[in-house]
Amino acid sequence: MSVFTPDQMKLRQKILLLAVAPLAVAMLGIAFAVRYQATQLARHERALVEAAYLQSKETELRHYVELAQSAIAPMVHSGRTDAATRQAAMEALARLDYGPDGYFFLYDLQGRNLMHPRQPELVGQDLWTLRDPQGALTIQQLIAAAKAGGGSVRYLWKKPSSQQLAPKLGYVVAVPEWGWMLGTGIYLDDVERTLRQLDARAETDIRETMAWIGVIAAISILLVAASGLALNVSEHREADAKLRQLAQRVVQSQEEERARLSRELHDGISQLLVSVKLVLETAANRLRLTPAEGAAVAPVLGMALNRLDTVFNEVRRVARNLRPALLDDLGLFAALQHLAREMQGGSKLEIAVTQTGKPRELPDEQATALFRIAQEALTNVERHARARRVTVVLSFDADATRLTVRDDGSGFDVARMQVDPQRGIGLRNLRERIAALCGQFGIVSGAGGTELVASLPLAKPAPKPATVSHDPVSAGPSQS
Repeated sequence: MSVFTPDQMKLRQKILLLAVAPLAVAMLGIAFAVRYQATQLARHERALVEAAYLQSKETELRHYVELAQSAIAPMVHSGRTDAATRQAAMEALARLDYGPDGYFFLYDLQGRNLMHPRQPELVGQDLWTLRDPQGALTIQQLIAAAKAGGGSVRYLWKKPSSQQLAPKLGYVVAVPEWGWMLGTGIYLDDVERTLRQLDARAETDIRETMAWIGVIAAISILLVAASGLALNVSEHREADAKLRQLAQRVVQSQEEERARLSRELHDGISQLLVSVKLVLETAANRLRLTPAEGAAVAPVLGMALNRLDTVFNEVRRVARNLRPALLDDLGLFAALQHLAREMQGGSKLEIAVTQTGKPRELPDEQATALFRIAQEALTNVERHARARRVTVVLSFDADATRLTVRDDGSGFDVARMQVDPQRGIGLRNLRERIAALCGQFGIVSGAGGTELVASLPLAKPAPKPATVSHDPVSAGPSQS
């Protein structure tokens, strides 16, 4: 079973978030746009329906008023203005109705009610200052519309069938011969009810649309997440295996390097320092016991100085193994030559170091990587290859810097070495070091010997620091 570290989980969450977040934002934007457009469309539709309905009602009311005018026209145009003629006209208008809430009313132009078939208690009252619950002067608005040649007015009035205030659309005209205002109206509460139903239906449709968008967005996000996980599951497993293997290599390399340094310090420097300490103690005892025999102490002190020189040389050797000073002072080629001389001094190998192409300054990381590769390769040749001659070639090509190490040893099975987890750790470390610098690493081995080639692309060299420290700054090569 794969075990995820917290950093890996955070990386997976970030990748999933990068995949899902744009989709979620897009779906959210679509949802808001659809809701806004649907709301605007519903409002526009409501306004169109209301305008069309009111227009049809206004036309209907105008026809009713024209019918009432034609009913009293003979009396109005007869020239008689006596009370009896006017009363007859009022009675004729009172008999005209169309449904329980359809009737005609009469006012004089000063706001006094002259006839109201459904509310006779208003007859004779002065309603000039009458205001509806919204504060509008109802009768004054009606009279103003009549004097302007006739027209419609919206206002609130008590509905006879329910005795409740309801919105009403009235249409009025003036009868100038008698100083009357003649009008009728239609209550709009059924229109308001229809419009509310239309609004409710539109809101329901919008909610259903948003729900569908939410379902589609959820399914899309789940599909994207599932697809991403399905596509990456094999890579995650492979990456986890490589990480575990790399961690084991790092730990093993660290332990090997610590063991090597511990052996060198204990077997070399530590014993030499103990020896110097004993020699100095011997010299001190002789001076204390026989101060006059100072000449006899001189050889002992000379021995101590010689051993101190040996200690210094050993310290320099360990420091060079950690990071040779020549690599910083004189460059990679000089460091390779010095490495070859040291390797030849302690073995029977014949090592030749050559250089081709026009030399150029290399960045620190490239120079260090190529030196470590040469150091690891020569160490492996000395330990395992049973070779007699090794050739190291540093080539400064036009497009790359190439290091070639070739020996005439017994060779080995490269493919088997690469898949064996217990062997070839040093070579794998070299391959990964070159890959980290975007370079190429190849190795060919057979009965006639082994050839290792490491190539690094051209890179702008980093500025050389003003002061170069010779202190060891990195671990030595891993041994395989």
